[in-house]
Amino acid sequence: MAPVSLRRVYHITAFSWYAFVVKSLAAKDGEELPPGIFVYGGPWKYLTFLNVMTFFGLAAMNDLQPGEKSKSTLSRCKDLLFSVFAFPVGMFVVLLFWTIFIYDRELVYPASIDTFFPPWMNHAMHTFVLPVLLGEVLVQPHVYPKTKHALAALGAVGLAYSILWVYLSVGIWVYPLLGHFSTSGLVGFFFFNMSVVTLFYLLGDKLNKRLFPINHGTSGGGCKNRLTCSHP
Repeated sequence: MAPVSLRRVYHITAFSWYAFVVKSLAAKDGEELPPGIFVYGGPWKYLTFLNVMTFFGLAAMNDLQPGEKSKSTLSRCKDLLFSVFAFPVGMFVVLLFWTIFIYDRELVYPASIDTFFPPWMNHAMHTFVLPVLLGEVLVQPHVYPKTKHALAALGAVGLAYSILWVYLSVGIWVYPLLGHFSTSGLVGFFFFNMSVVTLFYLLGDKLNKRLFPINHGTSGGGCKNRLTCSHP
């Protein structure tokens, strides 16, 4: 486990970086952008900002609070957010985005967007997420819930995620690719996505146990709560 001072610097730096990215994106609001970029929810309708920035904000707050942090409600919330959402979903976004981008970028990030957003902004949302999350895996252990509880939460959030939320609200998909699917195709696509996200969840749990075997998935000591910690 990394020293407390290093973890604190890491969390504050990561949060500041994504706050800067959000500010840079928000500054574009009001310009004549391609359809769907800032309609209903702005940058907050994208997975990167819903998960990663929120997690690092909670982690930075947790680092700054006094007392035994590992038993606090804030610590449990940040561990749940990282283990179930930030890590598996963030890794999935990077993999899926670049796979589709290489195949046909117009399906996820049309070339017309390059006129408004510089390349670094695209990488901030869809590339740098991977090393930032892997860095978090290395600097601190996390409490992982039971797998069945984690998968239930992933499924519920996956169905309610803003891809559907935004579409049902304003009729515009977050990513153009989704507009090419039939109803049955969308169902199949989402089940496939959830399967891959589940694999990333299991990978995160495995890495957590391998890197911090003594902690066994806790953020500050041995696993004393059998209801919240995952089992081998």
